[in-house]
Amino acid sequence: MKKGFLSEYFQGVSVKRLSSVEVNAEASNQHEFNGARGLLNLLGRDKLSDCPARFLWLGEENEGISEDSFVTWYDSREKHLTRTEYRLYFRSNPVMELAQVNDLLIVAKRPNNEFMIIVVSEGSTIENQLLWLFNLHGNIEAKFQYHQIEEEENIQVDFAVRFILEELGIEVEEPESERLDNLLEKFNGAFPKTVIFSDFARNTISGIVPQDDPDQALLSWIEWEEKLFRRMERHIVSERLNNGFIEPEGADVEGFIKFSLSVQNRRKSRIGHALEHHVEAVFKACNVQYDRQAVTENKTKPDFLFPSMKDYHNTSFPVHELSMLGVKSTCKDRWRQVLSEAAKIENKHLLTLQPGISENQTNEMKSNNLQLVIPKGLHQTYQDNQQNWLMSFSDFIMMVKGKARVLSQ
Repeated sequence: MKKGFLSEYFQGVSVKRLSSVEVNAEASNQHEFNGARGLLNLLGRDKLSDCPARFLWLGEENEGISEDSFVTWYDSREKHLTRTEYRLYFRSNPVMELAQVNDLLIVAKRPNNEFMIIVVSEGSTIENQLLWLFNLHGNIEAKFQYHQIEEEENIQVDFAVRFILEELGIEVEEPESERLDNLLEKFNGAFPKTVIFSDFARNTISGIVPQDDPDQALLSWIEWEEKLFRRMERHIVSERLNNGFIEPEGADVEGFIKFSLSVQNRRKSRIGHALEHHVEAVFKACNVQYDRQAVTENKTKPDFLFPSMKDYHNTSFPVHELSMLGVKSTCKDRWRQVLSEAAKIENKHLLTLQPGISENQTNEMKSNNLQLVIPKGLHQTYQDNQQNWLMSFSDFIMMVKGKARVLSQ
């Protein structure tokens, strides 16, 4: 196990496509996976009884359920002199009840001797992300394939890896404790407004020159802010938990639920605002002319409008010289919201940090004249044929500034 790398979270995985006999309760009620060689390589030949396992099903649009259970790995022909037939037994659970034929099944072994049994739909974004995370290439068939997190493939936990791990419900701990005292002192132990926190993040990381590499600057800033935020969040949440949720009449269940929801909501809303702040900082550094949250038709407000709201509403201004950019930390199904903004602009742009969006989604974006803008460092998480279509943040800035130069001539 190497700190800061994928092996800190996974030792190896075995993957396959689910067959009808494994998901159809009418065809079989055995609750077992046949221990083909790919699974045997992961689990070994020793019997494993009632090992802790988290079953996880993830859908396309923030859908997901999990179930903590147990699995048993055994040789069903243990007493046979020459034959072996290994099986992985699991108990009935809601995750496997949702599984469909051809869904991707991942049996993952973690360093703490626990297992994750992950089920995702064929062709989904989360499938794309997991195939990239575990470096799984080629066709995945209905027979287990084994993949060890080896030294040469032990990727570092960067923004994309962290994003996917958190989709799996795995918290990534950041060893930045030396920054905590500075954070607590700066903000008196409470979260400031996102614009202030984003500015603090940019000012506490060195060597970033957005004019030279806008893509790297954007990713570096958002990743550094995320690390600082999680360190501060851990301290604030720990203090609240230490104070407890006990009232004179008993446990304050409603108070605990409300606090838990506030933590989750703050995470989701903060990163979206932070991304907009850092995008704007890059635009300013690169001398890009824009208006933020400009009002267009039906009071819609694209995140960024180029070159300005005044030009947009000027009937004599060339429409083909206008541009707009929506900014969303994750797309999910919300990318369609951008289509109704700035109606005069036919070809719209959307910047996101979501790695490995499915081909089904990107094809639909193309058909709706929506160009995806992805920081260059995340392009590797997409399929090769998708990468040819993606636009980097640097490319988008060059496009907007190119239009401005044409107008000035």
